[in-house]
Amino acid sequence: MALSRRQFLGTAALTTGGVLSAAVAGAQAKSSSGYWVAQASGPETDTIRLGFIPIVESAPLIIAKEKGFFAKHGLGKAEVLKQANWPSARDNVTIGSAGGGIDGGQWQMPMPHLIHTGAITNNNPVKMAVLCQLNTQGNGIAIAGMHVGKGLGLNITQAADYIKNFPATNGRKFKAAHTFPNVNQDFWIRYWFAAGGVDPDQDIELLAVPPAETVQGMRNGTMDAFSTGDPWPYRIVSDQIGFMAALTQQMWPFHPEEYLAVRADWVEKHPKATRALLMAVMEAQQWCDNPANRAELIKICATRTYFNVPAEVLTPPYEGRYTLGDGKPAVNDFKAGPLYWQDDRGSISYPYKSHDLWFLTESLRWGFHKGVITDLGRAKQIVDEVNREDLWRDAAKALGVSNIPSSTSRGVETFFDGVTFDPANPQAYLNQVAIKRV
Repeated sequence: MALSRRQFLGTAALTTGGVLSAAVAGAQAKSSSGYWVAQASGPETDTIRLGFIPIVESAPLIIAKEKGFFAKHGLGKAEVLKQANWPSARDNVTIGSAGGGIDGGQWQMPMPHLIHTGAITNNNPVKMAVLCQLNTQGNGIAIAGMHVGKGLGLNITQAADYIKNFPATNGRKFKAAHTFPNVNQDFWIRYWFAAGGVDPDQDIELLAVPPAETVQGMRNGTMDAFSTGDPWPYRIVSDQIGFMAALTQQMWPFHPEEYLAVRADWVEKHPKATRALLMAVMEAQQWCDNPANRAELIKICATRTYFNVPAEVLTPPYEGRYTLGDGKPAVNDFKAGPLYWQDDRGSISYPYKSHDLWFLTESLRWGFHKGVITDLGRAKQIVDEVNREDLWRDAAKALGVSNIPSSTSRGVETFFDGVTFDPANPQAYLNQVAIKRV
């Protein structure tokens, strides 16, 4: 279903007389495109090194580079650097660009918070600043073909016994994977299992495995499930490796996905460049969500420099078309695929503190990083330390953005199993979920 540019960008329309913050008023001039760009009071630096993983979440960073938005806002030497995997990205931001690494980039959540506290950096904290959300959706739960017809869909309540009894007939536990522990894709598959009555820590084997290795395991019958992002769902079905149990869009519509976060020392040293970075990424996000630009987006991202996949692999998800397999109805809705700027809940780009809090509450649920995320009070404190929604607001005002949220909370979130998360009372969420370690 194709949606018009007006439908997607309506409330996000940029005014030609954008509202400038006091800090930049008078120091900027309006470009011919109608946006406000830094002139006399330009960024402190013209470069930043940003890491990315070749999945659809990284598109705004790629487009900001390729379509000239970084250069437009004074970051003409910005680099967008492919990372081998999530551990490499973590290690590279730990050493920073001065040591040959990166200043920041694309992250699964709550990686910035875990790096900030030293939880995943050998107790070596690197202060981080979450600047914006990059996208929503674009993920799902893939299942190996050997499990066709076993009831592995969005709700696996009826398949729980099949999964739990798998060792009795196969000599091993049902085996599932994600790409990095204790973050987005781990949380998605844990939630899915637990909602169906399967304990992901006791009833199955759940581990972090590189995507290529996981797919090979699904081919040869040694891997059963995989929490994965586009373009992998399309390839798994089209290559007849398996099928999709569910899309994360079905599990939690318009959920928070991956984020832009940068070392706090870079942000503190370069406040004007931080504003320029955000303005460039915001423009890129709007460009990405214009349906008229999707063909070019696919062409750019498919290249060897970025995703290195055939364009036809990216086309279906970017059109919101998913063949799930195993007798499930196909999905055909533009808004079911990856979105970057505006969705039915409002702003995608704005980094809601309430979403950060859910990720850390989920960390508490599963007993992750007990010495760091000790309780809900500490979780809220970490969110306040890392989340720089104030910088997003400043950049949005400078850009003339109209869809600026009025609150740091998006309100109550509802999951596919009826569980709700009220950021004003996260303990109630922990009380609702039946399977937990807390």
